[in-house]
Amino acid sequence: MSQLRIRTRTTLSGPVIALAGELDHDSAPEIRDLLPSLPIKHGQQLVVDLGGLTLCDSSGITVLIAARNIAGAAHSTVVPAAVPDTGSRTLSIVGLDQVFPAHPTAQAAEAVGTPPTG
Repeated sequence: MSQLRIRTRTTLSGPVIALAGELDHDSAPEIRDLLPSLPIKHGQQLVVDLGGLTLCDSSGITVLIAARNIAGAAHSTVVPAAVPDTGSRTLSIVGLDQVFPAHPTAQAAEAVGTPPTG
């Protein structure tokens, strides 16, 4: 059985899901099952922080696409953050780097999606 840790939190820009450990065929269903319960509102973004992953197979792509479908239903976007080099390469090879605007950190992604105050 794979080891995956999932943490979620809500920010002004929308929910953040932070993944650590192994994202593979065995662990991906846990994330896909969690996605519909995330409190994402119209116009917010769903940040998927991949910085803690030690392994990510093709199931990572299916998770991002599932997240995009959930976010799209709420008229929101998915923003991957801290994508490991191998993940960036994979996203580029399959053309998803054009679909998902990745950021170097979850905090950078949150800052882009946070509405101005005052």
